[in-house]
Amino acid sequence: MSLFNTVRNTIVPVHKEGYPFVAAFFVASLVLGWIFEPLFWIGMIFTLWCAYFFRDPERVTPQDDDLVISPADGRVSAIQMVTPPAELDLGSEPMLRISVFMNVFNCHVNRAPMRGRIVSINYRSGSFVNAELDKASEDNERNGLVIETRHGQIGVVQIAGLVARRILCWANTNEPLDAGERFGLIRFGSRLDVFLPAGAAPRVSLGQTAIAGETVIAEFASAKGPVISRRS
Repeated sequence: MSLFNTVRNTIVPVHKEGYPFVAAFFVASLVLGWIFEPLFWIGMIFTLWCAYFFRDPERVTPQDDDLVISPADGRVSAIQMVTPPAELDLGSEPMLRISVFMNVFNCHVNRAPMRGRIVSINYRSGSFVNAELDKASEDNERNGLVIETRHGQIGVVQIAGLVARRILCWANTNEPLDAGERFGLIRFGSRLDVFLPAGAAPRVSLGQTAIAGETVIAEFASAKGPVISRRS
């Protein structure tokens, strides 16, 4: 393998949504360096962090309609039965909710947990309390997707965090989604909630680190054969 290919395979690409932020940090570093040289290097550290924050690595996703894949990188912060947000229109009965909390060092590109068709997308404004708190599900700014899958409708909710100020979702209603397909991004710390209907069993534990597009967080069926994966 050539040196060029080695470097290319090692460096993780930056998502296009991050380009303006990386450029702004770099320009700020130049200005600060003109005022006081050591500030340039401090600014460059923040510039590199910004590029790291907006990284968009390739992932290999299990292609099995019985598996629920993590929609985000981060720590599994909740596994419980709760009533889904009213705007999702998923009924008043409790559903299995698995939450993944993303800190400012996690990759923030969000991926579809299952294959299906987007039934609805609902945005709600709100506050910006710590996304790790349970009340963040009700109080914080959020964007919810309802996806029709083989096992019924599931909910995926992007929740803004303490410093997050922008939820991005580039998916559209009635569009199909593959498991592991990118559908959105949240800037600077946040959380993803997945609401699952009856029949889903958790396959992660509290505090476990999840990887978007790869970690199986729940399953609708038990013993089965080999699972095919797709790179994206």
